[in-house]
Amino acid sequence: MGAPVVTIGVIGGSGLYEVDGLQDVREVRVDTPFGAPSDALIVGRLGEAEVVFLPRHGRGHVYLPSEVPYRANIHALKQLGCSWVLSVSAVGSLREAIEPGHVVLPDQFFDRTRNRVSTFFGDGCVAHVGFGDPVCSVARGFLREAANEAGAVVHDGGTYVCMEGPAFSTRAESNAYRETGASVIGMTNLPEAKLAREAELSYATLALATDYDCWREGHDAVTVDQVIAVMHRNVALARRIIAGFVPRVAAYGKPAPATGALQHAIMTAPDRIPPATRERLALLIGRYVG
Repeated sequence: MGAPVVTIGVIGGSGLYEVDGLQDVREVRVDTPFGAPSDALIVGRLGEAEVVFLPRHGRGHVYLPSEVPYRANIHALKQLGCSWVLSVSAVGSLREAIEPGHVVLPDQFFDRTRNRVSTFFGDGCVAHVGFGDPVCSVARGFLREAANEAGAVVHDGGTYVCMEGPAFSTRAESNAYRETGASVIGMTNLPEAKLAREAELSYATLALATDYDCWREGHDAVTVDQVIAVMHRNVALARRIIAGFVPRVAAYGKPAPATGALQHAIMTAPDRIPPATRERLALLIGRYVG
């Protein structure tokens, strides 16, 4: 079998790699200039594509959302050759029509995090990457097709509010987010999506609604048991969607749309970037600063 035509990263739960048809499965441990990623990465072949799975919270769910090593995770995917990233994420619904078990494909994010490093840059190298449209529309289109094919109830588009956590929202917060028109709320897609853009990886989210948060009248406040029960039911659906998403990306035949995102974003003159910073960022900026 020849070299894969594309490498796709999948960030989510630890069981997602059990996709039908995944071959040549192996475990890879990666070191990055930003520390160790959440866990070992599971690499396999699905058709003509290589797929790299990374459990966001580590196997056994050991990292709080604020503790996830987001920079190391995205850098590790970049090191292994990924040009696309699929984020599989459990979310709370902020809309009556988005029922637990439904699939949402957000096209916008609203950042309510407070305690997370959200960039690879700094320490003498400044970059301002464009983020007006944070989700890759091409990847989201492939996700929509794959989710419909898998029999999911799909809500195409919408805003994902990313809160700090780990506690769930107050009712006042939940209702305030609803007033903005947001669709779902979660704790992990930022700074993940920002870092993916800086790393020139085309990013899309497969959001799986687990509950109605705490806003809905007559709906008990969300509990961990409820969330886990729906998450388990969603795993099989997520695997089917991944199995349909990957070959669509592999057949795309063009560079990932985020390729070149840094081309006009780096503000610092190359001769002013400190050697240690240049070395740390080499994988990201090397083709632009020499």
